[in-house]
Amino acid sequence: MCTHAIGDSANRTILNVYAKYLKGKNDKRWRIEHAQIIHPSDFHLFGENSIVPSVQPTHATSDMYWAGDRLGAERLKGGYAFKQLLNENGWLPLGTDFPVEEINPFKTFLAAVARQDSKGFPAGGFQMENALTREQTIRGMTIWAAKANRMEKQVGSLEVGKKADFIILDKNLMIVPADSILQIKVKRTYLNGERVH
Repeated sequence: MCTHAIGDSANRTILNVYAKYLKGKNDKRWRIEHAQIIHPSDFHLFGENSIVPSVQPTHATSDMYWAGDRLGAERLKGGYAFKQLLNENGWLPLGTDFPVEEINPFKTFLAAVARQDSKGFPAGGFQMENALTREQTIRGMTIWAAKANRMEKQVGSLEVGKKADFIILDKNLMIVPADSILQIKVKRTYLNGERVH
């Protein structure tokens, strides 16, 4: 199962429906796509029932300009809570939500780790208590995204027997300053081990 749910009421409804049938820990990988605003009393349902929250980090940096006005300060605390969601199952798939958001994966990376948009706003990041580490973000964009689709034995990491899909960058994404992430260039792209760009 995969259900889109963005608001806290929609997420509560889907979490409770899933929990009714999943009945605890499992490997079914039923997913809530977006899992964007969660009531504080509902987070535990993800972990208790192995429900996969799938998020798009740039939603936080697109919405941050108006989310507080629409949600209020209390409800916003359960919004875009990537770190808190990651803690529920120990893994969190990340995506871009293209074409609603830009497809640029570097903007996804920046939004997850620095919680800033392409203008570097806000200084210090948006709700940094829910920022992901660079390693968590890379995993979310690769192996955890593959795992959410039951494709982790084919893609998502460079291992013997998997498709060799990877890119070579001009700078090390894991150490460049946050304000340099969007300047990184892709030098080469490989799909299934063959250079395509």
